[in-house]
Amino acid sequence: MKIIKNEKLIERNSKIGNWISLAALIILGLGMYISITQPDLFVLSLVCLAIGFILTQVGMYMGSRFGRSPRPDEKLDAGLKGLHSEFSIYHYSSPVSHLLVGPSGVWVLLPYHQGGRIFFEKNRWKIKGGGFIQSYMRIFGQEGIGRPDLEAESQVDVVRKFLAKKMDESAIPEIKPILVFTNEQVELEANESPIAALKLKQLKEFLRQGSKNRALTSDQIKVITSHLENN
Repeated sequence: MKIIKNEKLIERNSKIGNWISLAALIILGLGMYISITQPDLFVLSLVCLAIGFILTQVGMYMGSRFGRSPRPDEKLDAGLKGLHSEFSIYHYSSPVSHLLVGPSGVWVLLPYHQGGRIFFEKNRWKIKGGGFIQSYMRIFGQEGIGRPDLEAESQVDVVRKFLAKKMDESAIPEIKPILVFTNEQVELEANESPIAALKLKQLKEFLRQGSKNRALTSDQIKVITSHLENN
């Protein structure tokens, strides 16, 4: 498998996340200090606390994607190690964060690190458990599963529009999303999910099985990867 990764962007965003988190701590500390020592400036302390909270959210978002080790891209690379050489995976170097192209097709990979029980019920993904820390973080919107269906639809649309600018629309193959759960402790129940959802350890075999029917020919793969690498 060929790995194409935007190392400069990863390093830059990791540093930005660190600086934002540091700024958040300073501003939160300032807000607390003002509220204690100068109660007449209560409004100012609230503004500082609000700004600090927002920056904390941004810093944690950046950190989970670019600062946490192993990062999502590193987990995907490890899970797909040994995949056929016709496969190419693009990390932060394509229209979406993680894109895989190979004999089994064009796949938008959406990694999720959450643990606990994750299940699809009544047309929504839900999460339960995962321990105290994850439950605590979920209160602040950091560990929730969100709306994978909407995110997947959006990212697929982005890739399709990108390819439409490079090639005839009739030649664009079907672009499919996969929800990839990278936490080894996750309990996954995809049930009737319209989107493929797999544990990381299942992903390589899933793609190998898909390759047997060859959704893309070697020539199609070369055309698509050439557009992506000349982006």
